[in-house]
Amino acid sequence: MEGWRGAWYVPCLASLETLQELCRKENLRCKSIGITNRKLKSYEVEYLCDYKVEEGTEYYLVKWKGWPESSNTWEPEKNLKCPLILQNFLSDKNEYLSRVREGKALKVRNHVKALQPAVADYIVKKAKQRIALQRWKEELNRKKNHKAMILVENTVDLEGPPLDFYYINEYKPAPGINVINGITTGCECADCPAEKCCPKEAGFILAYNKQKKLKIQPGLPIYECNSFCRCGPDCPNRIVQKGTPYTLCIFRTNNGRGWGVKTLQKIKTNSFVMEYVGEVITSEEAERRGQLYDNQGNTYLFDLDYDSDEFTVDAARYGNVSHFVNHSCDPNLQVFNVFIDNLDLRLPRIALFSTRTIKAGEELTFDYQMKGSIDLTSDSADGLSPSRKRIRTVCKCGAVCCRGYLN
Repeated sequence: MEGWRGAWYVPCLASLETLQELCRKENLRCKSIGITNRKLKSYEVEYLCDYKVEEGTEYYLVKWKGWPESSNTWEPEKNLKCPLILQNFLSDKNEYLSRVREGKALKVRNHVKALQPAVADYIVKKAKQRIALQRWKEELNRKKNHKAMILVENTVDLEGPPLDFYYINEYKPAPGINVINGITTGCECADCPAEKCCPKEAGFILAYNKQKKLKIQPGLPIYECNSFCRCGPDCPNRIVQKGTPYTLCIFRTNNGRGWGVKTLQKIKTNSFVMEYVGEVITSEEAERRGQLYDNQGNTYLFDLDYDSDEFTVDAARYGNVSHFVNHSCDPNLQVFNVFIDNLDLRLPRIALFSTRTIKAGEELTFDYQMKGSIDLTSDSADGLSPSRKRIRTVCKCGAVCCRGYLN
């Protein structure tokens, strides 16, 4: 439809390998996806599907990258130059056998030793999952706006990437909601913080110390320098706006809590870890969606009621790594309200800071009820919390002080 002025252009959701498979299946050439006359007959192992021993020779059933499954072929091991893929195949086979407690992977028929169908089926599913998670990791790292890497890991089950989740770096406002209030002024400091720096102008103290660690108590707001401030990117009052500085891993939990997030680097106490983002919707819309989420046992609605209760962040479909952070009744992350380019008290940005030293490999958690985030003596003691749910969800955090329920 190239050249037609009325054409619609939509992003293609198929992977490069899928498009290549279609071209090869129909014997088509497409230079833009790498299918030229020279590469039409190129072969690269994508994954191994099956295994057999025939007349003393070991064979593997090969799925060729960019070729349809109908083109799979049996190849002797000596023809395969893919040690990592071979290693994954053997690891997946042994993993399956250890789980089902079966000692024999091979059956003999017509003098041919072949894998049990259930074993081969698991190996193929695991290979496809590995490829899907790798593509998802690459997509996340393309979309993120910070330097630190995002990794993905699932050693627990066959679950692949979430099908209805879209990575964003900042709030996605619903129609009619403005998350940028048109700020046109900033501080004139040559070396922040000074007497007229942003926090003091707002009536608060600078949130960070010289080591760029948080020094204020939970409940107090953070005012960072904005895009109109005279200071540069190395200003000590620009922390949250730079994004997470730590390499994080989205991983599959082994106790039924779905996905979780762990840090691959040590995080010191009072350090900024990540921002909580999603769709910004009205509280009325949040109530409607909340009834739907209740039945699924999900908790993605976060009330923005630092000053009022007009808006809520919904991270169910749109969000960043924080979408996958689990609840704990004894969390290692704490919520703070942040104001940068938007000074509207109804629409703070939500930042998660460490409450203690977090070791590399440790899971990151925050309290979905956020007790201690604000003045518990006030009438709005659950103000900084995900929207209250009508169906109680059992908590699986495992903390000694676990309350038993998420809500």
